[in-house]
Order: sequence, then C-alpha cells, then structure tokens
Amino acid sequence: MALDRDTVLSTLKQISDPVAGGDIVASGVVRALNVEDDGGVRFVMEIPPSQAEAYTRVKDAAEAALKALPGVGAVNIVMTGHSEKAPPPDLKPSRPAQPQGPQKIPGVDRIIAIASGKGGVGKSTVSANLACALAQQGRRVGLLDADVYGPSQPRMLGVSGRPASPDGKIILPMRNHGVTMMSIGLMTNEDQAVVWRGPMLMGALQQMMMQVQWGALDVLLVDLPPGTGDVQMTLAQKAEVDGAIIVSTPQDVALLDARKGIDMFNQLKVPILGMIENMSTHICSNCGHEEHVFGHGGVAAEAAKLGVPLLAEVPLHLEIRKAADGGAPITVSQPDSPQAKAFQDIAAALVAKGAA
Repeated sequence: MALDRDTVLSTLKQISDPVAGGDIVASGVVRALNVEDDGGVRFVMEIPPSQAEAYTRVKDAAEAALKALPGVGAVNIVMTGHSEKAPPPDLKPSRPAQPQGPQKIPGVDRIIAIASGKGGVGKSTVSANLACALAQQGRRVGLLDADVYGPSQPRMLGVSGRPASPDGKIILPMRNHGVTMMSIGLMTNEDQAVVWRGPMLMGALQQMMMQVQWGALDVLLVDLPPGTGDVQMTLAQKAEVDGAIIVSTPQDVALLDARKGIDMFNQLKVPILGMIENMSTHICSNCGHEEHVFGHGGVAAEAAKLGVPLLAEVPLHLEIRKAADGGAPITVSQPDSPQAKAFQDIAAALVAKGAA
C-alpha cells in the first residue's frame, strides 16, 4: 500500500514538542511536508536556535517513527533555527520594483507560459497534467501558479501547507508527483480572496520567480491567469520566456479571446510553441456516442492559419475532472488511459523538439 500524507501526519502527531507542548505538527514545527510517490518523506523543522539540542532528539524520534512505516523510502528532515516562528514571506512589495530587462531564473533552463485568452477553458488542468507528463519523461519540472486571483494548482497537485522560508527571503517550494510547485494559494487560506492592485501582483510574481529556490530545472511551466493583463506582461518583461502554449476550446467565443492572447505574445516577442484544443469532443460512457459539445476543428484551423502546431485535441472527460479535483492529475492517477495519452503526447513532442 502506498504511503500517504495523512499517515505521515498521524505519525508525526505522536511526537511531542518539548518546548511548545503538544505535538510537533500542532505547534507548527513541521513545515513544507512532502510525501513523494516512491515513499520518500521530507520536511523542515523550524525551531528556536537556543533549543537545538532538544529538537535534535525530536528529529531523531521523528525519523525513526517514519522509517518504521510500511512503504516509506528515504526520510529527509532539515532543521532551521529562528528566534521566533516567522510567517511566510510577505509577497506585497514595500516599494515599486525598479524596471529591469528579462532575466534568467537561477537554475531554470527554459520557461514555457501556458495561457488562454478566456477563463474556463481548462488551462490549469492542462498545466498540471503537462507538468506531470514531462516529469514522467524524465524532465526536471517546475510549475509556477501565476493565476493570483484564482490559484488552483495546490488542489490539482495535492499540495497543502505553507512553504518555509529559512532566512525570510528565499522561499522553499513544495513538491509532489515529481513536480516542484509554487503558488500564491499556498500563502493564503483556500477561501480567502486576494485583493491586490497591479503593483502588488507584479511584485508577488517577481518574488515567486526570483526568490523561490527552484533548484536545477529543465523547464518551468507558468500557469497564467486568463486575459492579457499585468501578470502576462510582467512575466514576459522580467523573465526570459522561451515560448507560450495557447489553450482554447473550439467555440468561436473562446477563439476570439485566444487570438488576443496570441497577439499579446507576438507584441512581447514570445514565440508561440503551439495550440491545444481542450474539451474537443465528448464520448458518452454509456453508449459510446461522440458529440462535439463546443464545436470542433476551430483551434486546428486557427493554428493552421497562424502556422503553429496543433499540439493536441484533449477530450471532455469526467475522469480528467475527477483526477484534478482529487489532487492526482489523470497522467498520474491513470497514466495508461486514453485521456492521459493526450497530455503524454504533448510532453513527448515538446521534449523531441527541444522545447522542454
């Protein structure tokens, strides 16, 4: 039986906090917990520096308890000392960022923006599945959830908890399904609205790009919000973006907005790597009847008109939605399914052409 996050948390709750009282989960000592698919467990212990000796014994006890669990792999616990438990880094800039040209994100070879002109076309679902599919191809993958007003990647990738910041400046990202991930949704409560104006958005995006310890990545996917606003412009102006993938449904209204997104990237000198037609067709699970709910072929025609590849036609399927809501995208939960194959084919094509 595969090791799950709840089992790990239940085990850690049996370890007492010698300073704050209670257990080390309730006291907030355990931060940035990640449980890998291979059973590996890693987390940060944030402790008062004067209590390092006491917490060394706690660390040893936690490691021993976890290693006794069935299915556990490597256990990696890092202790960081703080005079007080600091909150996550404040992503609101104290002063406007100074204009700078595009920069490389440290450790990141390539950046691909996943964009749509309109909301509700499944861009975030595509981003999560594509990230996991690229990881399955052996790529070192990061996913930046830049949809500040509607972050959904923590839910889709099954990540919870708040990222740690050992020095109050560098942010340690979360990781699951082989994907390193950062999202503003990890800094706020799930039902809390982010009420920020443009400068705050731009400052937060820059910090999530440049102050996150991404490590060595072959590719960083950026899940953009819909439209052609501040976040898209900030990404293209501050980071060296290698290309953009446009997601759209086949219907005319979605394509109208997709064209605007393509025009924006053209103005920003970001090449279009291709288009994806999402919710392309629906096949009834009872009778097998195929129906094009939103029309069909519109994205293919648009891609041909622009001279860019049509990367995939992804079906409208219940299992894709259920997998995303459950925290394990279809490429992870059902990797051999026809629905997962669409995303796996996109990943293989990007790797083959050297784009990811």
